[in-house]
Amino acid sequence: MGIFTRFADIINSNISALLDKAEDPEKMVRLIIQEMEDTLVEVRSTSAKVLAEKKELLRRIAKMQTQVNDWQEKAELALTKEREDLAKAALVEKQKVATAVQHLEAERDVIEEHIARLKEEVSQLQEKLADAKARQKTIIIRKQSASSRLEVKKQLDSSKIDNAMLKFEQYERRIEGLEAEVEAYELGGKKKNSLDEEFAALKADDEVSEELAALKAKIKGKAAKSEE
Repeated sequence: MGIFTRFADIINSNISALLDKAEDPEKMVRLIIQEMEDTLVEVRSTSAKVLAEKKELLRRIAKMQTQVNDWQEKAELALTKEREDLAKAALVEKQKVATAVQHLEAERDVIEEHIARLKEEVSQLQEKLADAKARQKTIIIRKQSASSRLEVKKQLDSSKIDNAMLKFEQYERRIEGLEAEVEAYELGGKKKNSLDEEFAALKADDEVSEELAALKAKIKGKAAKSEE
């Protein structure tokens, strides 16, 4: 048994309410669309049959209208021949056929009303079907989006992020250790250079002192010779 049992059920249905209550909206909207498409096929098939009936009825009306005209002509012919009895009989037959035509025309009017209702029903059903298909696209897009977001959430799980950050911190500590070793070597090299410079300075002071003493002695010697 389908979701809808009559055409009126579809037209009067609230698709949004049906989807809200459904455990699987995507499956539900597929079923709704299938039911609507099946109903649309049935309505169009019925419309085709009614249209065929109307065409057949119009042919019968046209044929009987021709008979009405024929009896009219026969009645006129009988009068011209002074056969009033035949003219009266022709008019009686004409009246019978004309009455039958009136019944057929009334039947035609009913069929035309039926066709008009079928056209309206097809139009309404097509609108409902278009609405259902639009909702189906929306639901599919929302489902795909939700699935993608869920996958991203799984990939960005907090525990995974924490593990990754822990590894980063470990790498940073190792790099900091290497940098500390480099700085230690640089500091040691500076102390050695500083000692070398101090000893060189001491040596230079001794050389300057010796040269200064020699210069003093030289000047003193020159002064002693000038006094002699």
